[in-house]
Amino acid sequence: MQIATLGSGQIWEDFVLCGRFTLRAPVIDLGQLFFASMDRANMDRGIEFEVGPARFNIAPTQNILCVHHDAEADRLRAANYRWGLIPAWAKDIAIGARMINARSETLESKPSFKHALANRRCVIPMDGYYEWTKAAGGQSKQPFLIEPADGQVKFMAGLWEENQQLDDEGAIRSCTIITTPANSTTAHVHQRMPAFIRECDCSTWLDPQHHDVSKLKMLLRPAQQDLLKLMAVSRYVNSPRNEDEKCVLPLDDDPAERQQFIRFD
Repeated sequence: MQIATLGSGQIWEDFVLCGRFTLRAPVIDLGQLFFASMDRANMDRGIEFEVGPARFNIAPTQNILCVHHDAEADRLRAANYRWGLIPAWAKDIAIGARMINARSETLESKPSFKHALANRRCVIPMDGYYEWTKAAGGQSKQPFLIEPADGQVKFMAGLWEENQQLDDEGAIRSCTIITTPANSTTAHVHQRMPAFIRECDCSTWLDPQHHDVSKLKMLLRPAQQDLLKLMAVSRYVNSPRNEDEKCVLPLDDDPAERQQFIRFD
């Protein structure tokens, strides 16, 4: 599928997995990631992070929140990195638009991802992502919002990289979202889904001293069937220029579109 770099007046004509997501929560608790096994009452470090304005339609090549362990500071780092991995060796920033996702099955065999899997793993917070499936008659695609059933922020497995060749003013940091085969809850919409890191596995995934690739890949599995729920939404979300609450409203709230699409109950 062709992926366009976002710019003024541009919209996407096709969709990829995972190609759009949301982060509407104003604050996330990073304590559940790396310090979940510690005594929370005895912690003296700040672990809550203010996310900023709610984002309803995050698209590739935009900056997204990426969380990883900073080995020098020995603490979590939360920063905005460009979505679309740009390897350290890349000579063209456009390569990032082709690497917004990384298949879990082939991470260690791909030059673009092999080093990051061993040394630069991260998690990307989200509270929903979008997928599209063929509608009745095959003329249009029905967008679905797939979000955590409990309404809480979840963490997608990711990789990050630093490229110092493309910008004279400093390094470009970028990231990608790892995907797995879909579970039975989402497979009828798309055959793949983001890999979610469970809270109990975050300390292992984010540990920069952990280099056992075979064990790390065991953490990348389809989500439990009850983790997510699906809801049909309006084609309003198709354009990345639309970035407001209307993106996440149920399709039932838009009668003009409601009859055009198949529904999954």
